[in-house]
Amino acid sequence: MKEHETVVLLKDVPESELRSGDIGAIVHVYTDEKAYEVEFISGDGQTLAVLTLDNKNVRPLAKKEILHVRELARN
Repeated sequence: MKEHETVVLLKDVPESELRSGDIGAIVHVYTDEKAYEVEFISGDGQTLAVLTLDNKNVRPLAKKEILHVRELARN
């Protein structure tokens, strides 16, 4: 995976109100691709979280997958 690639979160992150299956974008790739900085945004373009995630917690979005929308609890 590389910078600006769309990825899928593979675990819930309750403290950031993120769930497995949420979509983010890689904003930084660490050495040997062992970890990534991933930004998650709302539909109106607001950053919800920027997380450091290891390569076991994200995967690339597949071309034949469909995106899903859900409402956040926060305002």
